[in-house]
Amino acid sequence: MNRKTAFPYEDILHLPYPRPSKRARMSMIERAAQFAPFAALTGFDSAIAETARLTGQKAELDESEKARLDEALCSLSGVSGCQEVTVTHFVSDLRKEGGRYEQTTSCIQKVDTYHRRLILTNGQSIALDDIRELKCAEE
Repeated sequence: MNRKTAFPYEDILHLPYPRPSKRARMSMIERAAQFAPFAALTGFDSAIAETARLTGQKAELDESEKARLDEALCSLSGVSGCQEVTVTHFVSDLRKEGGRYEQTTSCIQKVDTYHRRLILTNGQSIALDDIRELKCAEE
């Protein structure tokens, strides 16, 4: 074939397709899976979800609210036996700035004025500065 033709591959154009003898043909689903999109940015979705997660700021109590809390704590520290209270307190977020308010109901074990913590019988220790509201069960 010395002469140039209009179609350079005309001599092999009509030859039969060589089938591999050692392996079976891939199914269309397997072939498509090779070209499926992949997660190029691994962890990007979780980073966006973390950024979108809202946290609140700790509220500053005014002097009258602080006095009311101190009075409630003083009255509870002298009580013997299980005094059940509901404490609304601020919990700082571990991953970003801010946090949220939670309510915990338990009996008071001890009011630690030296370390400024409220220790409950359920094992929780809450900083007195993080308490927003304190309600006794009888109220």
